[in-house]
Amino acid sequence: MARDSKVKNSKGDVITSARLPPDTRNKLIILSRLKNKTKSEIIIESLEMFYKQEEENGIDSYTLGLPYFGKYSSGIGDLSTTYKQRIKEKLRERQNSY
Repeated sequence: MARDSKVKNSKGDVITSARLPPDTRNKLIILSRLKNKTKSEIIIESLEMFYKQEEENGIDSYTLGLPYFGKYSSGIGDLSTTYKQRIKEKLRERQNSY
């Protein structure tokens, strides 16, 4: 689990520590050496990418459905207001068919 410390570095950033499994820590060290960046820079970039992805995935269902609204039309304009009546009629027709 991560915990925030009250220690600040020379830039005024708050230092946060996190426990990493050994394999994750080793991958972080290797990546930081390959990219010639500090472990902190790699972690910050990774978190920023994660936050951006979460923002993009946080789109509400209305926005996601906009391209599909009205795409397929039955030609019947009152389907949303008369659906109960239509269901009752279908059930009656089904019951009378036996």
